[in-house]
Amino acid sequence: MPRITAERRAANRSQIVAAARRCFSREGFHQTSMPDIAAEANVSVGAPYRYFASKEEIIVEIAGDAFRMMFDPVERLVDADGEVTVADLVQAAIEPVSGDAAVDAAGQRVPVDELLRCAVQAWGELLRHQGLRQQAQAGFEGLRHRIADALRNGQRAGSVPAELDPDRGARVVMALLHGFVLQHTAFGLDDTAAFIDDVRITLTDTRLLREHR
Repeated sequence: MPRITAERRAANRSQIVAAARRCFSREGFHQTSMPDIAAEANVSVGAPYRYFASKEEIIVEIAGDAFRMMFDPVERLVDADGEVTVADLVQAAIEPVSGDAAVDAAGQRVPVDELLRCAVQAWGELLRHQGLRQQAQAGFEGLRHRIADALRNGQRAGSVPAELDPDRGARVVMALLHGFVLQHTAFGLDDTAAFIDDVRITLTDTRLLREHR
């Protein structure tokens, strides 16, 4: 029997991930079994186990794709090392959500709605799965530190209030992003442009405006 090529293996793996994402998005993590994923992918029952040791491993990968979609633009904005505001950071993360499709770690186009539904479910899994929580916390802390650095850059440029503690401010930015994803996915908040405008208005310190008049 000929050995499977690397390209074929990657394609099979992507097929299984896509099937799992559809199942999770439609039925939820706990209502979806590995045989369900295999059936959705139109592969043998044992095929998913050739690529993933457990359903949790697939959850981690899909959740990672969802958060990468939002946070990679934030990383790029931070790396630009220019004048940045809190609202700029929120906008960078939220704008990709307004599209219909994103690109996963394998370079495949995937529906944004499926990714976000899986991301919201993944938050619930953090409360019961220590391994998932540890991975999520590591990613969260890494991004939070990068955002804090961007806020410090903004303070030096004068675009971020000097009174803001960058480390605590980074948590505010993360809270806005997570809150938007929940409202967008669960409650139908779909006017991304208006939300970003409202973030800018809400974050404007009217006391500072009065002082400059």
